[in-house]
Amino acid sequence: MRAPPKSDVPVIKPPELAKADGFVFGFPTRSGMMAAQFKAFLDATGGFGSTLQLAGKPAGIFYSTGSEGGGQETTALTAITQLVHHGMIFVPFKNTFGAGTYAGAESGQATDLELVQAFDHGKSIASITKKLKGVETWKSPCCWNLC
Repeated sequence: MRAPPKSDVPVIKPPELAKADGFVFGFPTRSGMMAAQFKAFLDATGGFGSTLQLAGKPAGIFYSTGSEGGGQETTALTAITQLVHHGMIFVPFKNTFGAGTYAGAESGQATDLELVQAFDHGKSIASITKKLKGVETWKSPCCWNLC
């Protein structure tokens, strides 16, 4: 499927979400829905709904589809309901629901434009997170320090 090898980036567990200030969730689409694996991850956060541990935290999404008709917009709409369930603040990207890529393209990789859009969306979410936390300066983690 031309997928890159698994990275050594740590995998977060649902209970650890409460420690975060904000979120950027990414997933592939399956016929206009998020992949079952990610849906199962979000289902495991059901207990947070009653405790409001994630309420008021900003969250954005990005996604990939196999083709232009792969259901990016529908996937985004179904994903937003998961965020709303927890009282999260959805952060769109400009006039779209989130950054996306067509993984079914010849290379199977995001284009330069798609990468720029994803980076800009991440910066936007970080900026809003910073404002909500009342932080004047935001230091990006080393892995995001691309500038």
